[in-house]
Amino acid sequence: MSEIIVHTDGGCSGNPGPGAWAYVMRYGSRLREASGFEADTTNNRMELQAVIQALGYLSGRRRQVAARLATAPQNEAKRPKTDPEWLSAPISVFTDSTYVKNGITLWLSGWKARGWKTADKKPVKNQELWEMLDALARKLRPSFHWVEGHAGEPDNERCDSLVRAEMDKGIATR
Repeated sequence: MSEIIVHTDGGCSGNPGPGAWAYVMRYGSRLREASGFEADTTNNRMELQAVIQALGYLSGRRRQVAARLATAPQNEAKRPKTDPEWLSAPISVFTDSTYVKNGITLWLSGWKARGWKTADKKPVKNQELWEMLDALARKLRPSFHWVEGHAGEPDNERCDSLVRAEMDKGIATR
């Protein structure tokens, strides 16, 4: 079984300032890219948004396909013998953000145990985004990996160029 590989990136022009997020998703020979712009945001929010958008897309597609299969004709000749393989394929998320990688793998459980407070007893920044990411991660169970940014990894570089293009386009239309 193949795995779903997701690369994500987010960026900001100024921090805070106009920003963008992007992801590149691969499953075998399939490719999906998506990106978006926000006029006033932070780099960390855009890094989180990239992962949320990618996992949100996968979660939505899995729900759609599962619903379609559940309502498929009960005639065995027309119903697929098995679910599409990608529905249960493992998901690997690659991010160049240590904030995202450490947040989801190391810090999240402590934040939740402390009522969304940091170890310094301060409110967790971007709590609403962390809650969204936590819900998606619990549902899809992806593995998270850190990749060095601007180090020649093709899909990370593609994400970076999508982010820059979104920021250029968004800033130009303001």
